[in-house]
Amino acid sequence: MPCRKKPQISKRLMMAHSKDLLVLENFIGGKFVPCSSYIDSYNPSTGDVYCRVPDSGKEEVEAAVRAAQDAFPVWSSRSPLERSQILNKLADLIEHDLEAFAKAESKDQGKTITFARTVDIPRAVYNFRFFASSILHHVTECTEMATMGCVHYTSRAPVGVAGLISPWNLPLYLLTWKIAPAIACGNTVVAKPSEMTSVTAWMMCKLLEKAGVPHGVVNVVFGTGAKAGEALVCHPDVPLISFTGSTLTAQRITEKSAPHCKKLSLELGGKNPAIIFNDADLSQCIPTTLKSSFANQGEICLCTSRIFVQRGIYSEFLKRFVAEAKKWKAGNPSDPTVSVGALISKEHLEKVRSYVKRAQAEGARVLCGEGVDSLDLPPGNKKGYFMLPTVIAEVKDESCCMQEEIFGPVTCVVAFDTEEEVIKRANSVKYGLAATVWSSNVGCVHRVARRLQSGLVWTNCWLIRDLNLPFGGMKASGVGREGAKDSYEFFTEVKTITIKH
Repeated sequence: MPCRKKPQISKRLMMAHSKDLLVLENFIGGKFVPCSSYIDSYNPSTGDVYCRVPDSGKEEVEAAVRAAQDAFPVWSSRSPLERSQILNKLADLIEHDLEAFAKAESKDQGKTITFARTVDIPRAVYNFRFFASSILHHVTECTEMATMGCVHYTSRAPVGVAGLISPWNLPLYLLTWKIAPAIACGNTVVAKPSEMTSVTAWMMCKLLEKAGVPHGVVNVVFGTGAKAGEALVCHPDVPLISFTGSTLTAQRITEKSAPHCKKLSLELGGKNPAIIFNDADLSQCIPTTLKSSFANQGEICLCTSRIFVQRGIYSEFLKRFVAEAKKWKAGNPSDPTVSVGALISKEHLEKVRSYVKRAQAEGARVLCGEGVDSLDLPPGNKKGYFMLPTVIAEVKDESCCMQEEIFGPVTCVVAFDTEEEVIKRANSVKYGLAATVWSSNVGCVHRVARRLQSGLVWTNCWLIRDLNLPFGGMKASGVGREGAKDSYEFFTEVKTITIKH
């Protein structure tokens, strides 16, 4: 995922500059701690700097790890019920301030206020409540070897200090998806949110003490991946890293953590196909596929970016899909009638636009959106990073637009003839995160779902999640899974104990 270039300025200029800006501080050992240097954070919908984020490095990470280590003995000795009660209290406090969190998330990330209000913040609340409940219901294993006079059983214990690195697309949503299971299991954490979307993490820190979270259990260090993230990954006293982000960054995390034999959970990119058969119910398929393609400006790892439509309905689908895509309104994220907010940064916007240009150069047709339809923005948003939902047709499978993760409001629609053919084409990318299948034939959806190289397959729906079940991808889409049982196993160490009697 792209990062902005952030020019450094002198302390004197920084202090004058910061008078009109929101200035964040690291949260270490239960206290907000200023940093010696800061970086700019932009409002994506206006293109203006509005926040100063700590540019943390080894020193700040070291302090946070020490605080987490100091807090670990007491926190890990608390019962699951005690920890559960604190998680529920924190959920209540975030929910009480839901509107403030939603407004902050929308401003910081560029997403619509509607999406932040109905998806991001409610899910952050639910993450704490879900793991507050699930931690109470895990069981261990026990076997008996009567002829040997032995009983074997397992026990699980928290690992220690967990390093958590979360992305910019769903900031509080995905940060809490890591913090909640980590601390529910009795670990303490050092978290590093994206430097581009740090505000809601900072707001959450203000609620920790009131929720009863002991000092040092949750530490949040702000900064770039190159400095703060790498210092956390390389720290010898952080035995596990949970990361959500790009596959390229995950490769570096794997290399840097290898000398320490750290436990890794890596949730990475996707190039997710939708497969639409002739017997699909288009009245359900089209509106859902619009959402799976363009929700959150297409900045969700689970978004659909390749749509395979069986030839018998290809023309009808394409006509109706493009007509509906044109109805999606881009503009001020605080406007409740807007369905497409701003992309995260100017650099990312240019990257997404470049894919459209490359597709055109390869002979593909852009049917709506970028370069085709006019983008009418309010005066205050003219400098923002906006892009209309874009649909590309007649694109080859080997095109970069069909192979690489674009992570924006761009999707490609192509025709297919047979089930065997489309499975092969859907699997012909390096990623394997998610897929959707649309058919009224129950046998077909089961067959196709089994053969798709994807960690998640939705049939006749999208983004319906049961958090008890595993979440994660195959191939270059990740290592490990997240969910009730999987997160519990990742954030604990198992021990087998044998008693001879």
